[in-house]
Amino acid sequence: MIKIPTERPPLKKISDVCWEVSQNYKRDEPKMQVPARIFATQKLLDSMDFAVFEQISNVACMPGIQKAAMCMPDAHWGYGFPVGGVAAFDVDDGIISPGGIGYDINCGMRLIKTDLTWDDVKPKLRPLVDTLFKLVPAGVGARGFVKLTQQQHKDVMVDGTKWCVKNGYGWEEDISRTEDEGAIEGADPSKVSEKAVKRGSPELGTLGSGNHYLEVQVVKPENIFNEKLAKKLGIFENQVCIMVHCGSRGFGHQICTDYVSEFRPKMAEWGIKVRDQELACAPFRTKEAQNYLAAMRCAANYAFANRQLILHRIREGFSQVFGLDAEKMGMQLIYDVAHNTAKVEKHKVDGKDQELVMHRKGATRCFGPARKEVPKLYRSTGQPVIVGGSMETGSFLCVGTDEADELTFGSTMHGSGRTMSRAQAKRTFRGTDLQKKMQEHGIYVHAVSMPELAEEAGGAYKDINEVVDTMEQAGVSKKVCRFLPVGNVKG
Repeated sequence: MIKIPTERPPLKKISDVCWEVSQNYKRDEPKMQVPARIFATQKLLDSMDFAVFEQISNVACMPGIQKAAMCMPDAHWGYGFPVGGVAAFDVDDGIISPGGIGYDINCGMRLIKTDLTWDDVKPKLRPLVDTLFKLVPAGVGARGFVKLTQQQHKDVMVDGTKWCVKNGYGWEEDISRTEDEGAIEGADPSKVSEKAVKRGSPELGTLGSGNHYLEVQVVKPENIFNEKLAKKLGIFENQVCIMVHCGSRGFGHQICTDYVSEFRPKMAEWGIKVRDQELACAPFRTKEAQNYLAAMRCAANYAFANRQLILHRIREGFSQVFGLDAEKMGMQLIYDVAHNTAKVEKHKVDGKDQELVMHRKGATRCFGPARKEVPKLYRSTGQPVIVGGSMETGSFLCVGTDEADELTFGSTMHGSGRTMSRAQAKRTFRGTDLQKKMQEHGIYVHAVSMPELAEEAGGAYKDINEVVDTMEQAGVSKKVCRFLPVGNVKG
C-alpha cells in the first residue's frame, strides 16, 4: 500500500479540463515512462484526494504503458490503480495487472426503459419497490433464485448473457444491447479456482452490497439535453426507467485475489519492479498473464449474466404490480456497459494502429459511431454510456464520441466518484436519517442495512453534474439526459 502523500504534485494545465503530472515528477526507480493525465475541472481537481495523483503516477511507471496513465474526473483512491484509472499497455512489451481492473470484475451499469410515465408509476411506487426488493436478493450473503449445477456454472462463465436468454431469462434482443454481446470470447473455466466457483455459484442473480443498487428513475423534461439523441435511444419526457449497478460479486473478488497472490512473488523473476505492491502484474505474453485474462473473462461473463437475471426479475416485478406483460410495457434494455475490465483493443499510438491491453478500472468504454465494436443499433449515436450517481442526486445517459479514441483510448467516467470513504460516510451520516430525508424528497428506499445505506449518502460523492460536464467539455462523451431517482433497492 502506498504512503498517503501530504501534498499534490506539480501539474501542467493542458486545457480547462485536462492536467498532467510530468513524467519527470519522480526520478526514483522505476521511473515514469509516460505522463500522468487527469481530466477534471479546477473544482474537481482541488477536491481530489492526493493519493489519486500518487497512484496514477505509479501506474505511469509500469512496463509497456502507452501515451499516458489517465484519471477520469470521478477518480478516487483505490487498490493499486485509482478508481477511475485508465491505462493502455503494449501487448508485446506490456503487462496485465489485476489491480488495474479491480476486485469486482465487470462491475457495470444496465439501463432499462419502459413506456410508462411517472403518472402511471407514482401511485404504485411503494409496492413496486417492495416487490423488486423481494425478487432481487440484496446484501451480503444474498443467494440467487437460479440453482446452478457445476456444468451450468461453467456455461455461464463462457456464455454470459447468452446462457440466460437460452434458458428463458431474457429476450433475444438483450444480447445485442449488451457490451460484447454479454459474452467476452476467450473465457476458460479451467483457469478459475475451486474456491472462486464455490463463492460464485450461489450468488448469481443477486445485487450485493456496497454501492450496488436497483433504482427506479424518471426523466423530467428539463433533463433531456439532446432531444435528437434521446429519441434515437428511446427516451421521452416523464418516462420511467430502471438502472442497475452490480458486478461479479464474490466470484470476481476471489479471482482477483488468487492472481494477485500468484503474480506478486514472481515479479522479480520477470524483472518487473513496481512502486506499490498493489500493482502486482505479469508480462502480458506469459502463461500466467493469459491464465488470469481467461479467468477474468469468466468473471466478466458471470457479471453480464448476473445483471441479465436481475433484468428478468425486474420485468417479472413490473408485470406483477401493473398486471401487464413486460413487452406491453416496452421494457427494453437500452444498454449494459462494463467497467473494471481489461480488453485487447486496437487504438492509434503515434498515428499507427496498435494492439493494446486496455485497463479500465471505474471507467467506461465510450466508443464513437466509427468503432466496429459499437452495435449496429447505435452506429448513428455512438455507444451508450450509463453513468451512475448517488441515490440522492441522479444519474446520466451519455454517448461516446469518435474523438474519445484519440483523447482517452475511448474511455470516460463511470459514476460520480466518492469524496468520502465508506467508513467516514458511516461516521458522518445515519442511515435512518438519510432514509427519512430521501422520503421527504420523494425517493422511497428499501434497504437491507441502515449502516450500508449511510455509506451511499449524496454527501459522500462528487457533484455528478460537474463530472459529466467535464468529459463533455473534453469532447470525450456527450450528455443525452439525466435521470432522477424515485425508488431504490439497496443492499
